[in-house]
Amino acid sequence: MSNNLDLWNLVYTTDPSAVKPITGKSYKGSSPKPYWLIEQATKHLGACGIGWGINVIDQGFQQCGPSDVLHWATVEFWYKWNGERGSVQQMGGTKAAYMTNAGKLMVDEDAAKKSVTDGMVKAMSMVGFAGDIFSGRWDDSKYQAEASQYHQAEKSAAVVDKFEDAKKRIADSKTPQQLMVIYKEFAQTQYKDEITALCAERKKELENA
Repeated sequence: MSNNLDLWNLVYTTDPSAVKPITGKSYKGSSPKPYWLIEQATKHLGACGIGWGINVIDQGFQQCGPSDVLHWATVEFWYKWNGERGSVQQMGGTKAAYMTNAGKLMVDEDAAKKSVTDGMVKAMSMVGFAGDIFSGRWDDSKYQAEASQYHQAEKSAAVVDKFEDAKKRIADSKTPQQLMVIYKEFAQTQYKDEITALCAERKKELENA
């Protein structure tokens, strides 16, 4: 039986390497890197456009002063989970034009893209993505250390699984080219020597076959 928090718990803990300080705002804080969220959504929900995706429901520009223009966007984040389709909507906004304190007019040509990204991140947070940041837990340095340990353990486990899979791929390889692909995958890892030996052994088997 599934728990309502299954997905939430799966994507709640943010990798410290994927956190950046908030800039260009009147307040301080931390924010998850959008592309890391995209990677996590793909990892847990499936390929973008198949297991999850976003739709821009509406967008526009709002005059906020003589020189200030805000771009806003309503963004839908949809996803598939346990055979069902879910979706949430949030708004994002970015200053498209504004006057600096020095009296210079600034125009941001990427304002629309930033607003959509902002809305996407906020919408994804509603189902748990980077929930530790949005719930305020990230402000605790002790928690950040725990999050780092969590992701280091997860990465280590993933590397071990990849190594075990590579051994099977080497045994099933039919050409030297296939072996070279596997070797390159591990050339900069702790398993380089073992992979090199296994590839060399399999290459000899292919040559003597």
